[in-house]
Amino acid sequence: MTVKQMILGMELGNLSGTQPDSWRAPGVDPVEYLDYDTRIRYAQAAERGKLQFLFFPNGPYHEVKDFEHYGPDMTPDVMIHMAILARATDRIGFVASASTTYNHPYSLAQQLKTVDYISHGRAAWNAVASGYPDVAANYGSEVLSGEDRYGRARESIELVQSLWASWGREAWVHDQETGEYTRPGEVAPVSFEGKYVNSRGPLYIPPSEQGQPVIVQSGLGDNSFALAGRYADLAVGLASSIEEAGACRETIRRYAAEAGRDPDEVKYVAGFSPTIGPTKREALDRRASLVASRLPQWLPQLGELLGVPLSMADLDRVLQPSEFGALRAPNPDAPGWIQARSIRAHALASEGWSVRDILAQGVFAEHPTKVGTATEAADHMQEWFESGAIDGFWLCIDVYRDGIDAFVDQVIPILQDRGLFHRDYEGTTLREHLGARDQYGPDYRVAQTAKPQPVLTHLAGRP
Repeated sequence: MTVKQMILGMELGNLSGTQPDSWRAPGVDPVEYLDYDTRIRYAQAAERGKLQFLFFPNGPYHEVKDFEHYGPDMTPDVMIHMAILARATDRIGFVASASTTYNHPYSLAQQLKTVDYISHGRAAWNAVASGYPDVAANYGSEVLSGEDRYGRARESIELVQSLWASWGREAWVHDQETGEYTRPGEVAPVSFEGKYVNSRGPLYIPPSEQGQPVIVQSGLGDNSFALAGRYADLAVGLASSIEEAGACRETIRRYAAEAGRDPDEVKYVAGFSPTIGPTKREALDRRASLVASRLPQWLPQLGELLGVPLSMADLDRVLQPSEFGALRAPNPDAPGWIQARSIRAHALASEGWSVRDILAQGVFAEHPTKVGTATEAADHMQEWFESGAIDGFWLCIDVYRDGIDAFVDQVIPILQDRGLFHRDYEGTTLREHLGARDQYGPDYRVAQTAKPQPVLTHLAGRP
């Protein structure tokens, strides 16, 4: 009997790490943002840890408005980024985020399949139905309605997959003796006609070792979950608790079943933001230094959660239970992450941590945080994984320079010794790493949203 093991990925696309002041950390060179020798070293470290994939976020816009003090959050160019790192690694996969709203499917199909081919089948597309006003402004556009954004996303995915299969899987003969380059009719137009996107095709790129790139979805909310259930092999989630992660996973699985797919085909990974130190105290001091510039912003927010006015003068003070009182009943209409912040703030205050240490332990972090030793990080991951709520994690490392090595050299061996993570890659492609179903072209189990493509009937019934 095969024991289920974690899928592990890592975000690698922003500045020097995922914490606000990572670019100011000791030993970090701020210009490494565009230093690809450094990025290659980080990718190779993740591959040494046998991680299944690297995740490249891409808005494309700047999330932090204070550009004078914080560097860019997003990948400079995801396709170039992916291509460079693919040629410097052998096994690890790559998930490139690219908008279905502001890119034409033909260009996406061409770029993604090219990288998939040159990487020998290690590419994936995180199909993003962009909806932020700042993104729209960069393209001189207005924000589309949810119906239009997700309608275009569905058609874009189906068109991209149709274009990937427009070069038949067995088409390439390239027989120099007979002069036959491809089999007749195996490279043909797709003549895709949708409400939002159209293309004649074909795309002149043969299949990679995994056939075509894997589809990933990373959005939140019902529309995104429906998109993931309908098309994705991997859902990259954001959940503040095991219960929330389980609910997200079950929603996606329900949508997969409704679309005609096997729910087990969609893997769900949750975000995790560790800071590793030899001791709890050293890890706390490290994390506190990486969020120092945000403390003036977070202190009043923490005070609201605890019901205690807080200022910078209170940073090293341990609050007494009589000051912050009992946790108020959660507002059932409030988002889960707000409730989770309040619960965590009260729990940490009750444990007797100083205000600075409470903030260092990720009360306002985007993802669940563990600040402590490698064993504490592994314990967190084991608890979440064995709950059945997730299939693994995507890691948000605090400072890439030394944080990746700390995780790979200290946490990974613990997970491996506990039988929770593999010791080596079992295959060569990302599809194999994820245990994803073999697929070439659209998934014809799922009802297509646009005009049928008769030229692809030779693929009907194939996986």
